[in-house]
Amino acid sequence: TEAAPDRFDITIFNAEPRGTYNRIMLSPVLAGEKTFADIVTHDPAWYAAHGITTRFGERVTELDRQAKTVRGEHGRVGYDNLVIATGSDPFMSPLPGRDLTGVIAYRDLEDTMTMAGLLPGTKAVVIGGGLLGLEAAAGMAARGFDVSVVHLMDHLMERQLDAEAAGLLEASLDAKGIAIHCGADSEEILGENGHVTALKLKDGTELRCDLVVMAVGIRPASTLGQTAGLATNRAIIVDDQMRSSDPDIFAIGECVEHRGTTFGLVAPLFEQAKTVAATLFCQKAAFVQKTLST
Repeated sequence: TEAAPDRFDITIFNAEPRGTYNRIMLSPVLAGEKTFADIVTHDPAWYAAHGITTRFGERVTELDRQAKTVRGEHGRVGYDNLVIATGSDPFMSPLPGRDLTGVIAYRDLEDTMTMAGLLPGTKAVVIGGGLLGLEAAAGMAARGFDVSVVHLMDHLMERQLDAEAAGLLEASLDAKGIAIHCGADSEEILGENGHVTALKLKDGTELRCDLVVMAVGIRPASTLGQTAGLATNRAIIVDDQMRSSDPDIFAIGECVEHRGTTFGLVAPLFEQAKTVAATLFCQKAAFVQKTLST
């Protein structure tokens, strides 16, 4: 819109009832260090000033490639080019009791506000000792929650850290009052009157809690593309220009698979977006994967 304000007529759908915000910064919002307004990327005035039609809070229900239309919950919109950026969905462990009230994921603003709205002293268990789970745990501990982390592997953040470094991390978290249980296999979420009361481990240990936060991973949200007949494997398959198997449809972010790789960090997603923008301007561009640190 800034490079060629009259060239594109842009409509943005978003299932969440809001525009772009920095999801990475939800942890400081949970901790009370920032407000949601602090992490908004574009407010309604920005979209209006740039002539972008926004359909927030409206989920896309169908992609018709023959008619070149997108159907939302409140009607259809035609397209010449389409960009799918549906991201990922949190993986919810298929534990008995997962449907109890008080069992949530940690993925969006609603999840964050659910946690932030609970009183200090709330007993919370986080399932998952990866980056996301530890961010959730630290944020809740900062609000005065009694927090435990249950992790299946023998040390925290095993994808990024060796055992010695993970030991230093665990000591730091312990100093914040966060109890760490590694090598712990969850068996069942217990409840009374429809609400969670404890997480039971396979060794028989029961961790009493008012809240269980699932942070055990994500899955590409590629159903829309798959249903429309786009080539998919683990996610929507794209080439170096981020084109799907339909040349008029691009895809970026956690919903894509590029040269056999899926994505979960933000840096490559920005590069993918730049590649699509350049390609739409008929400029030569190609997305190249790079080694990243977390």
